[in-house]
Amino acid sequence: MTFQTYSLFVLSIIMIYFGRVENRLNLLQLQDDIDKLKADFNSSLSDVGDGRPIFTERLSNWTERNEKRIILSQIVSMYLKILENTDKSKEHVRNISEELYTLKESLSDGSKKMEYLKDLTKLQVNDLKIQRKAVNELFSVLQKLGDTTSSYKRKRSQFQRQCKC
Repeated sequence: MTFQTYSLFVLSIIMIYFGRVENRLNLLQLQDDIDKLKADFNSSLSDVGDGRPIFTERLSNWTERNEKRIILSQIVSMYLKILENTDKSKEHVRNISEELYTLKESLSDGSKKMEYLKDLTKLQVNDLKIQRKAVNELFSVLQKLGDTTSSYKRKRSQFQRQCKC
């Protein structure tokens, strides 16, 4: 599969996942628009098929709905960046961009969570004040982690009791 075929696949997953396939989205029209975009990008060149997929492989590692919202919000943002420098006078580019902007709005909570994760990586853990604050919060963090893992175990054991596998 080419990058653009993967792109359509990812875009389809995003739209289906968030219920945008109803009246507001004509997936067949979007397919035509993406085919035109493929021509704009010369996606039939042989180097497109080299290597691994860009987005679809990463999507498979995310299983929970909230996790998927985070990664999908970032993928939609990447597509919008790709389209920033394209010819906006072309109708197919405008159609795809509009749909992506609409999706981005519906995924705004995922973007906020991603920003929070980025902020976490910027924390200066060598700073003594941050270390003191972090140690102060350690028990609470471990409690929340315990709550999360115990609720997961509880759901799993409830499922096993119900399932006659």
